[in-house]
Amino acid sequence: MNFIRILSIGVLAVAMSLHGCGGGGGGGIGGTGAVATGTLRLSMTDAPSCGFDEVNITIEAVRVHQSATASDNDLGWAEIVLSPPKRVDLLSLTNGVLVELGQTQLPAGKYTQMRLVLADNSSTPLANSVVPTGGTETALTTPSAQQSGLKLNTDIDVPADKVADFVLDFDACKSVVKRGNSGQYNLKPVIAVTPRLSDAGMRVIGFVDPAVALGSTIVSVQQNGVPVKSTVPDATGQFVLYPVPAGSYDLVVAASGHATAVMTGVPVVTTAYTYVNSATTPITTAATAMRAVSGSVTPATATVRATQALAGGPTVEVAWAPVDALNGTFAFSLPIDAPLRTAYVANPVSLSFTADAAAAGKYTIQAASAGVVKTQAIDASAAVPAVSFAF
Repeated sequence: MNFIRILSIGVLAVAMSLHGCGGGGGGGIGGTGAVATGTLRLSMTDAPSCGFDEVNITIEAVRVHQSATASDNDLGWAEIVLSPPKRVDLLSLTNGVLVELGQTQLPAGKYTQMRLVLADNSSTPLANSVVPTGGTETALTTPSAQQSGLKLNTDIDVPADKVADFVLDFDACKSVVKRGNSGQYNLKPVIAVTPRLSDAGMRVIGFVDPAVALGSTIVSVQQNGVPVKSTVPDATGQFVLYPVPAGSYDLVVAASGHATAVMTGVPVVTTAYTYVNSATTPITTAATAMRAVSGSVTPATATVRATQALAGGPTVEVAWAPVDALNGTFAFSLPIDAPLRTAYVANPVSLSFTADAAAAGKYTIQAASAGVVKTQAIDASAAVPAVSFAF
């Protein structure tokens, strides 16, 4: 069978079995004799997807290795095999939903490489596909370089006689890349891995106004302007962000046609849920006109986003733009009116947001490629000329 080897750390499993590849006797991976073992437990969730009704993938196996530089044919690989392969719509895993992937015993130690093996698209229905909003199901392909087995380095410790529990957060929006006007899409996986230390906490729960939730709304918790976890609210306006590592965050509500809302100082702990508000005190934002911003970036593998600095801080990400895989073009819309801000208060009776007039329409467009970041400041209060980056 032909495999599409996508370097990621995502897996989806109902039944999993572990097979050491190229190994010797005993319990070690590629070794001999008895070794201490631990348990690796995995689950998966998804961030919001933009412009798609479905993003389907079919997982056949996950390969793991303790060396970040191991090649396909090196000794020491272990394999988690899904039998039969599992086809899943990633968009069913938003708003706090997790799919438990099961668990397996491994030699204790640090695992620095994982590879996700997807089924090829020779079957019906398509193993890997997207359904663009308003469109029809289209095959989801991978560049030839990824088919050769590019790796993703990780940092997962499996302690002896303990369970290493991790959630794999597959960002479908950033992982699906349009290829010009061909009507085709590439899968370029963007996956974050978060240790799940407790089911008793690591969760932010709240509500946005249902009228706002009906639009293209993304709720995220951010640190230093970088989203750590994001989701979409349900039809009632409720959102659940999980899992979120313990710490202090800025909660950002970005809704098309509405001013951005920011709640600072949201605490997350491992021992209790964090409720930022209730259904009777939903987060609501004023309607605003949007400003179209577009441009191009070279190479087309770069990423582009828009950040906004609030007076006295923080800086938050307001939007992320998909970059066309063929021509490097990008486009998104940004609110013209001032962002709204408030500070977190436990068990609030009401919410009071204040407009940050000094930040109205002021954004920084940021492009990143191979670890290099370039920026351009724009003012969305007037038409914005095309923004271009070259690395």
